[in-house]
Amino acid sequence: MQRLRLDLDPLRETLLLTLHARASDAKLPRSILGDTHSVAIAEEIDYDFAKLNLKPSLICGTASRAKKLDEAVRSFVAVHPDAVVLDLGCGLDTRVLRCDPPAGVDWYDVDFPDIVDLRPRFLPDRSVRIGVDLTEQGWLDPLPRDRPAMIVAEGLLPFLPGDSFRRMVRELTAHFDTGELAINGYTRFAAWSMKYHPTIKTIGITAAQGFDDPRDPETWGAGLVLAEEQVIARAPEVACFPQPLRAVTRLMSHSDALSRQGTRVLRYRFS
Repeated sequence: MQRLRLDLDPLRETLLLTLHARASDAKLPRSILGDTHSVAIAEEIDYDFAKLNLKPSLICGTASRAKKLDEAVRSFVAVHPDAVVLDLGCGLDTRVLRCDPPAGVDWYDVDFPDIVDLRPRFLPDRSVRIGVDLTEQGWLDPLPRDRPAMIVAEGLLPFLPGDSFRRMVRELTAHFDTGELAINGYTRFAAWSMKYHPTIKTIGITAAQGFDDPRDPETWGAGLVLAEEQVIARAPEVACFPQPLRAVTRLMSHSDALSRQGTRVLRYRFS
């Protein structure tokens, strides 16, 4: 089968970074996420993944945060089998397959139009695709308002300019009557330092958005209430990290300040 070459700008190219990280994790002896679908997708794309030179910390961090976000989705739809799920900035993520929601759940995969148009090439038709620039207004109008909503935004926060992420969250929580928002939260230092990460520099992205206090989003005027903060450095998944990353991560876990500089998953409720 002929592999597909993708013509992507630096922002869109980040979907290949996370795809490669999930696929790399799936090939490890002790996989955290076990996303074999990502392995299959990566093999169909004509791209020099080796140039990304992913370090174990990025692979394990990406897989761990994805697993925690998947768990949040599964828990929500188990309680709300009529829910609406929005996966914002979905790229070529296989979350809808990993979570396998019940038939009563309406799942929306949201990303740039050219990105969501790629998904049928690699993934079965399990969701409604919405092609939009998330900084634009009005794209939520056709979606139901009166059903509980699970909103996932993985890896999105640092790459939206200015106040656009906060504004988007306010629009989301105003649209839906009730629900949850689950994100991987970057501290200001973690977001700032991303632009110096070798992999991010290879792609050419400049990242800058983050917040330190997990309760900061409660001040955004979006009606958010912090429900849970999961610091990956203290999660059971660390046992699957290769050495010496495992030992370093466990050492960091003894410090609140250091452990929060790594991967953390934040879950908020709104009504």
